Formats: sequence, structure tokens, C-alpha cells
Amino acid sequence: MSEHKKMSSSRKHNLKSLMLSVAKKLLETEKSQYEANKAKHLADNCPPLSLPSSLQELQEVCKKLHQQIDKVDEERYDLESKVSKGVKEIEDLKIKVIDLKGKFKKPALRRVRMSADAMLQALLGSKHKVSMDLRANLKQVKKEVKEEPLEAVGDWRKNIEDKAGMDGRKKMFETEG
Repeated sequence: MSEHKKMSSSRKHNLKSLMLSVAKKLLETEKSQYEANKAKHLADNCPPLSLPSSLQELQEVCKKLHQQIDKVDEERYDLESKVSKGVKEIEDLKIKVIDLKGKFKKPALRRVRMSADAMLQALLGSKHKVSMDLRANLKQVKKEVKEEPLEAVGDWRKNIEDKAGMDGRKKMFETEG
């Protein structure tokens, strides 16, 4: 095993101050580079404004400015539409990823035999010791088989034929009344 020596606090402090000074220099150079880029961009895209003395020259300058504004607005609109399209595409892809992650094979469930007492103990916890026999609480029902004689019912075709026609209706009213 290699021996690991602790660094002294003065050495830590010295290294920390060196790192901070390097970071400070890097930030200053980055800031100066940003300012130089900004000045260059303004010089290229925004020429110095010279106000003309006559009204007609002033109107021409205004027309040129309006044309430039329209051009910049078109570019801005195009960029916004590209960005919104990209954002929508990203959201759709995120939804697809979530859908793909969500699909998994559900395992086949095994049947677990558990008595009512064990189920109640699992639900209520070990504090409640309730013993109940569910079958003892069930109501006992005795099945009685009723057998009706088939002769009493008779033939249904004969019953219909008797009631068919006017005589049948008359018989029906007579028997009901």
C-alpha cells in the first residue's frame, strides 16, 4: 500500500490562493474578450448614426432603419419558430422515452394460500390477535328438492288450442271470472 500523507494547512491555503488567482485572470480575459467581440459586432452591424440636415435625407434614413428593423424581425421570428419546433420535438422524444421505460413485462402472480387469521394479522399488525372462523359465521342453508308431477302441468299445445279462436277467449273469460 502506498502511504498517504496529509497536506499541511499552509500548503492547502497556498494552493487555494494560486487557484483563485488563476481563475481571476481567466475571468478577466474572458470579460475583455467578450467586450472586444461586442464592440466588433456593433461596428460591423451598426454603423455610426449621422443625422442629416434636410428633411428628405432624414426620411430616407428612417426608411432604411425600418427596412433593417423588418429584416431583424423576420430573422427573430424564424429563429423563434425553429426553437419552438425543437422544444416540441424534445418534449415528444421525452414522452417516447418515458413510454418505452414504462413498458415492462409483468411477472405471473403466484397464488398464496393464507388463512383469514393470517390475513387479518398481516393487515392489522401483530398487536391485534383476532381469531375468527369465517365458515362458522356462514348461514346454513338446506336444499329442498321439490318434484312436481308432470301430469299436473299438462301439454302446453292442448292449452293453446283450447284458448284459440272465439271459443277460447270465451273460455278464458269464463275461467277467470
